[in-house]
Amino acid sequence: MKATRTSHATSLTLLDGLSTPIVVAQADGCIVFLNAALESLLGISRKQVVGSLLADLFIERETLIQAVGNAFGHQFATLKLQTTMQVGRSDTLGVELIFSIHDAEALFIEITPIDPVVADQNEVNKELLRNLAHEIKNPLGGIRGAAQLLQMDLSDKSLIEYTQVIIHEADRLQSLVDRLLAPHRQPHVVGMVNVHEICERVRQLILVEFPQGLTVVRDYDASIPEFEGDREQLIQALLNIAHNAAQALEERIADGSARLTFKTRIGRQVLLGKARHKLALELHVIDNGPGVPAEIKDRIFYPLVTGRAGGSGLGLSLAQNFVQQHAGVIECESVPGLTDFKMVMPLVA
Repeated sequence: MKATRTSHATSLTLLDGLSTPIVVAQADGCIVFLNAALESLLGISRKQVVGSLLADLFIERETLIQAVGNAFGHQFATLKLQTTMQVGRSDTLGVELIFSIHDAEALFIEITPIDPVVADQNEVNKELLRNLAHEIKNPLGGIRGAAQLLQMDLSDKSLIEYTQVIIHEADRLQSLVDRLLAPHRQPHVVGMVNVHEICERVRQLILVEFPQGLTVVRDYDASIPEFEGDREQLIQALLNIAHNAAQALEERIADGSARLTFKTRIGRQVLLGKARHKLALELHVIDNGPGVPAEIKDRIFYPLVTGRAGGSGLGLSLAQNFVQQHAGVIECESVPGLTDFKMVMPLVA
């Protein structure tokens, strides 16, 4: 027991050498430690807050109390959420929190300030997406029901595969819509995911919609490990990007020369935001289409910006939102004949 306590004290001491603000709490929600970086961020000393409630540092107290309870209840491996900290007597600061259980006695919380401009843009995006979710929620039920009735009346059982795709995708979209309608501070609960399973799922969906004229190439790095993420969000992010690419390949699909490549690689010592990560996933979606129109190249991740007639301009915005929730970014390089969307997400901090 003494050795365990010594090891725990040593771990806390090491936190003082980190540039990332970190606070440590116990199961009753009381603060037992905060490192020098967090002291500097808040302008207070650890002596002023050690022993007080973690929730008192935040505007949304109930959200923090629930998150601490869920952490010690082992309801997630890692949890991310965005909230607001109290800084001084009157100032506030938007932050992203990453919760992780160190042992049965300690909850470590990493705190990353959110750029106010980015935060404002994210709020606009989220509000727009929630409004859109309301508009598409009801039709989804009708689509699913119609597919079920059609499946019952099919005389050719080989066609059931297609109705099953409709039903499965309607269910998945319903789940995503429910998330968009939920409060934006709802905890982001993750599990272990395999990026190549995600790629294969999206590849199947793309080939069902574009069965002729399009070749989907796999270029996978089999050494990429599983990582913590939200599987449904990552499927949707990749599907949105791949679907946009396939639609841009319309002319090449018509002549049978369309090519879409899913490429995975490991990046090393990758800088994402202000944090450097030892290992990161690089997931490319590469197409040989006409390229992103120059007039919208700098705005393609904004809601309602599209270069295609009839496009909603929401696919890339939603993809960016989901990737950002995984502490990642989406980058785009595009010239006529080669467009490369690259999703970069940390594998190891």
